[in-house]
Amino acid sequence: MAIIDADRGTTFVRSQRYIGERVTTALEAIDPTSIARAIEILLKAPQIFVYGAGRSGIIGRAFAMRLVQAGLRAYVIGESVTPIVRQGDAVFLLSAQGESYSSIQTANIVRREGAELIVLTSKPGSKLAHAASQLITVEFPEDDDRPRYAPLGTLFEAASLRLTDGLIAELLRVRGETESSMRRRHAIMV
Repeated sequence: MAIIDADRGTTFVRSQRYIGERVTTALEAIDPTSIARAIEILLKAPQIFVYGAGRSGIIGRAFAMRLVQAGLRAYVIGESVTPIVRQGDAVFLLSAQGESYSSIQTANIVRREGAELIVLTSKPGSKLAHAASQLITVEFPEDDDRPRYAPLGTLFEAASLRLTDGLIAELLRVRGETESSMRRRHAIMV
């Protein structure tokens, strides 16, 4: 195993720069009207549900936590205490490829119940994208460096975290919330 030579640059430095640049470029390409429409859907929903499989699900859980801290009623689909999705609710579904069985099944249930479906994906032609009430796409054209510096779904996951944190900032602004009001809703850990 090679020792990292800080003076010559490292894979770590190249990777974090690559991820940062690619994610920033993808987020800047998003149509602002898709973000505005997603915010409208989230604000009017009595309940917000979040779903993602695998690492997308981890990002989704972080988003659901922030939604609750922002004063909204939010749940993670699949948790034992999650209620039923109803007409008028919103579901925010994260899926890089937009083709996973569990995500498509979730979308089918959401549509059947009459809830709004916000889909965040990197594949605008996917099955999941076609099921969306509101589609948000973050696309990453393939290049030779991606497998080395951002393996598997790294770019989508990093972009999803930044995008959902940006949605939270906008929701806070519109709702007149602050970091202090969020902190009062933060879970107390023992």
